[in-house]
Amino acid sequence: MTQSVARTHSCRFVWIGGPICCGVLSWFGTTPPRSYNAPSRFAKGLRTVSTIATTAPHDTAPLIGGHQHFLLRRLHSLTGIVFGGYLIIHLLVNATIAQGGAVYQTQVNKIHDLPFLPVIEWTFIYIPIIYHTIYGIWITLTGQPNVNSYPYGKNWAYTLQRISAIIIVFFILFHVLSLKYGLFGKNLSFDPHRALPTVGTHLDTSTFIAYFVYPIGILASCYHLANGFWTAAITWGLTVSRQAQRRWGAVCTGLFVLTFVAGIVALVAGINLQPNVDVPPVQP
Repeated sequence: MTQSVARTHSCRFVWIGGPICCGVLSWFGTTPPRSYNAPSRFAKGLRTVSTIATTAPHDTAPLIGGHQHFLLRRLHSLTGIVFGGYLIIHLLVNATIAQGGAVYQTQVNKIHDLPFLPVIEWTFIYIPIIYHTIYGIWITLTGQPNVNSYPYGKNWAYTLQRISAIIIVFFILFHVLSLKYGLFGKNLSFDPHRALPTVGTHLDTSTFIAYFVYPIGILASCYHLANGFWTAAITWGLTVSRQAQRRWGAVCTGLFVLTFVAGIVALVAGINLQPNVDVPPVQP
């Protein structure tokens, strides 16, 4: 999802919480109290410079065509919203691993019992991901981040969005190719008929996978989702004013916390599963 903002203002505070703190605070449009003294010459000069990192230079638009460029941008945002909705459901379903018994298996069965499941997966998951990724790569390659010169909150949010996107590409490739297609060995594959045991085996195979790959992948995915939803509202003209952006920022921050907690709960529960041990179903 692109980091384009209709109205810009700086997040001007001393960097004490790290770039992620800056990125999250930028959702609220946070700025410290400003002095009412006459602005300095340096401050006046800053007014002419956008404090938001450029997502893609405008002079690259003719490479695609103005109208086509606009449509491709909107489609990129739309596919991000579609995939983001799927990601929320995916993380919440996975969090039911912590409930034990047959709860998680029941949820998996419901998904795999859907009619035309491959069509649904390709329409609402794979095709949106593929397009969003390809166009996102173009945005990353043609963008001109200026966070080193102007380290404001929204600049950090844009930079973290690009970094998290790169992480997510590799994470999704590993996650899908290993679990769904068993490309990296049987122990890493997922059997929908033995959901809990195969999740336990998957995470028990490698400490690096369980304690590094998945925490980083979950963090990157949840940040990209929340920040992308925040910018999508601006892209579609839903949050034009500063107050609307601040309120929507609060919602997106809550979404980040919800999805990240759900992902970590699922991960911790999965790590604690006994591999290749079937769980008896819960008696009604």
